Amino acid sequence: MLRIVLFLVLIALAAAGAAWVADQPGDLILTAGGFRATTTLPRFVFLLGLFAAAVVLVWSLLTMTWRTPGRLRRRRHEKRHARGRHAITHGLLAIGHGDTALARRHADTARRLAANDPLALLLHAQSAQLEGNRDEAQRVFRVMAEREDTRLLGLRGLFIEAQRADDAVGAVMIAEEAIKLSPSSTWASHAVLGFRCARGDWSGALAILDSNLSAGLIDRQAYRRQRGVLLAARALELETVDRDVARESVMEAIKLAPTLVPAAVLAAKFESEAHQVRRAMKLVEAAWLANPHPDLADAYAHVKLGDSARQRLQRVETLAAKIPADKAGHVEGQLAIARAAIDASEFARAREVLAPYVNDPTQRVALLMAEIERTEHGDGGRARAWTLRAVRARHDPAWTADGYVSDRWRPVSPVTGRLDAFQWQTPVASLPSDKGVTIESSAFEEAMLAAPPPKRVTAAPSESPAEPVVTAPAQVQAAQDNLPPEAKEIAEEEPAVTPAEPVKPAPEIAESSPAAATPVFRTRADLGKPASAPIQAVIPIVRAPDDPGIDDEGPSDEFTEQIGTPRDHAKAQAGGWRGFWSRWGG
Repeated sequence: MLRIVLFLVLIALAAAGAAWVADQPGDLILTAGGFRATTTLPRFVFLLGLFAAAVVLVWSLLTMTWRTPGRLRRRRHEKRHARGRHAITHGLLAIGHGDTALARRHADTARRLAANDPLALLLHAQSAQLEGNRDEAQRVFRVMAEREDTRLLGLRGLFIEAQRADDAVGAVMIAEEAIKLSPSSTWASHAVLGFRCARGDWSGALAILDSNLSAGLIDRQAYRRQRGVLLAARALELETVDRDVARESVMEAIKLAPTLVPAAVLAAKFESEAHQVRRAMKLVEAAWLANPHPDLADAYAHVKLGDSARQRLQRVETLAAKIPADKAGHVEGQLAIARAAIDASEFARAREVLAPYVNDPTQRVALLMAEIERTEHGDGGRARAWTLRAVRARHDPAWTADGYVSDRWRPVSPVTGRLDAFQWQTPVASLPSDKGVTIESSAFEEAMLAAPPPKRVTAAPSESPAEPVVTAPAQVQAAQDNLPPEAKEIAEEEPAVTPAEPVKPAPEIAESSPAAATPVFRTRADLGKPASAPIQAVIPIVRAPDDPGIDDEGPSDEFTEQIGTPRDHAKAQAGGWRGFWSRWGG
């Protein structure tokens, strides 16, 4: 609208000027030497306009003629550059869908038509990488690193090639050079941070973290968490070297990241050693509510030095009660109670808390049940059955990062170098495809778990005739009667075990005085002489037919029955050497 108004105003001014010139009277005389021209003013103005237009036209023709070669060269260059850009675009698309031959062809075209274009260099390098030509890719990336506009891109490419060649030192050197050029480079700071953490340079890692915060790569909350992780890692490393620095680091770490499990455990340990029991308990409770972990339960149980096992059990029960039964971490509390109950010899309590999980146990549940069977009853068969079930049971949560499972917490992932990557969770590889899938028990496990626990047979210390005892074959027969059909078939396939004949005492031994003192050790001269105490009949302890053998983790039932338990030894010592020697059949 404004342009239309301006155009109309100009036309009006031109018309007014032309009318003014036409209204002017008189003639205009032009003389030059002998030349004399007379004309009116309107005619003179018209002729002057024509002359100006002719001059402008001639100047334009001369200028166009002068600039035509340059314009032709520039247009040819533009067309060449457009063809190069077209080749670059289609070459990158070919790399995207993995067409190596097409990408190489477009890369050659782009290099010929647009050799100085940064994207042409990038296409050339990426096509070489796609073909697996590492040397050519490194050469192009070096060229890019020498240019001002593509220096960071070239360093990035050289860094990737160094990683593929497993050249960790070269990769870190390139990343450090890149971070000097651009402190806000995410990949460079990430690489340098991971390398310094792997090398144990915690001060350098903290400096990189501060630089990331200044460059705006991370927010304040992530900075606090990652700084707490680095401080906790330094404290764990210096725990046995410099306890003062370790304590200072872990106390700062627990303030920045109160839910970090390793920091809470180590801080509670330092506070417990300083007799700050209440503060240590609060630190563990704060981390426990966010992430229940066995290490937290163990630290909470031993927060007060010198407590008995029953006191530790009560404390663990208090900690476990802080998590409702419908929460995900409830099982960790129950396993912690079972662990403390076993240490306190409260086996009934341990069985009670493990009862909801024995039908579909995890590895820790199965191992705890094996320990209960071995410790409470000395039943090696049941303990072995639970141990075998633990081998095939579901996995428990573990420290996992990027598919890597570690037996301990680490500050960075060994796969990607990512900081604070380890999480306490069930490994992905161990998760079942269907939630309702359970692991079936073998026939041996069912046989061992269905049999009643064995009864211990101890010799009476008195001289009165011993009560009749059930021999081991009879115990095995009674156990086999209670087995399921599959276990009975397995038991019937094994050869029957006949009991050994009891050893009859010699007449001289039977007539000897029982009150005579029996030496603990017999000399070589006494080997041919009869012993003063009667020799008890040897009762063979026969295992179940499907028992695979002696338990490597502890003494077998047969060995335990023969040598006795520490409690039996104490009773024998309380009854005198005579009862002890009769126990051993001397």
